[in-house]
Amino acid sequence: MPVRSWLPLPVDSPFGLTNLPYAATERGVVVAVGELMLDAGAAARAVGSSYADLLTPPSLDLLLAAGPTVWSSVRASLTQWLSDESLRAQVQPHLHPRDDSELLLPFTVADYVDFYASEHHATNLGRLLRPGEPALMPNYKHLPVGYHGRAATVVVSGTDVRRPCGQRATADGPTFGPSERLDIEAEVGFVVGAPSARGQRVSTDAFTDHVFGVCLVNDWSARDIQAWEYRPLGPFLGKSFATSISPWVVPLVALEDARVWPASAQSPLLPYLRERQAWGLDLRLEVRVNGDLVSRPPYKSMHWSPAQMLAHLTSNGANIRTGDLYASGTVSGPRRQEWGSLIELWDNERFLADGDEVVITATAPGADGTTIGFGEVRGRISPATRP
Repeated sequence: MPVRSWLPLPVDSPFGLTNLPYAATERGVVVAVGELMLDAGAAARAVGSSYADLLTPPSLDLLLAAGPTVWSSVRASLTQWLSDESLRAQVQPHLHPRDDSELLLPFTVADYVDFYASEHHATNLGRLLRPGEPALMPNYKHLPVGYHGRAATVVVSGTDVRRPCGQRATADGPTFGPSERLDIEAEVGFVVGAPSARGQRVSTDAFTDHVFGVCLVNDWSARDIQAWEYRPLGPFLGKSFATSISPWVVPLVALEDARVWPASAQSPLLPYLRERQAWGLDLRLEVRVNGDLVSRPPYKSMHWSPAQMLAHLTSNGANIRTGDLYASGTVSGPRRQEWGSLIELWDNERFLADGDEVVITATAPGADGTTIGFGEVRGRISPATRP
């Protein structure tokens, strides 16, 4: 029997008790419930909870570091506070209208890694960027390809994105100036809570011991800068100028009912990438440019799983830290209307203009037939700073 809140929550609310995503404000940690958000630290103090200290700071950092046992207990406490009628008088004063404009970067980003987990996207981009060559590189089916980004340029949804400048190729040699091919990448991000020791690999089985939750990501990309610089070392300045993330972090446990199992097996893998049961997530993204729906990328079509990406990230002994963020890379499905970047959708014919606004949203199936919402990651393009 599903737990019911004393709040009058619509049955189709994407922010019901089966979700309870976290965000951060100047007042402390908040939790979305229906059209409201709960000041979690203030509510914890009101009911005499020992978790008040974790939930009062203006970031999720302390909660992330506390580990999975505490994550589970805090979630159970929040559910009780919002469903136990005897606690209503203490908790209700700390509920306020949900206002995304108040939300901060939800956690301190320690490191940022971006993967290339969609075979459909990798194939599409290979054909566009390397015409006449195989679309997929020989390593693609054997390891999750990725690169290290810049944690300092990860920004919260609603932050304007300044058009980057850089070197671009021309027939007469490289020039320097504002990117003329500014693009998006609709992605899913995974937020690390519990760290690992240096030299210790994290197995696919240990994924839930370390990953706290999931957010939405737009990894903005300057395709002209990227095309000139990316050989032989891969993405650099064409990617590192800005990465936007959603302010709401959905707990991993809220996505148990969104797990899906692939219809076909992956190619034979080295042991560290094997899973007892291969799985993905049924996240349904939507991409809008200036309010117009341009794509519905399905995350369940990804080639590499979240657990495999984490296992590969640490396979050389690199440790993970609280606040590490790793993203899936562009989410693209097999059909055109499911592609998650403009270079795929518009085939180099059109990119973002100054003033364009991109909004990415997502939902997933939740427990008891509910819907899990992720909020949005939003960004508007501002003009380049002239050299």
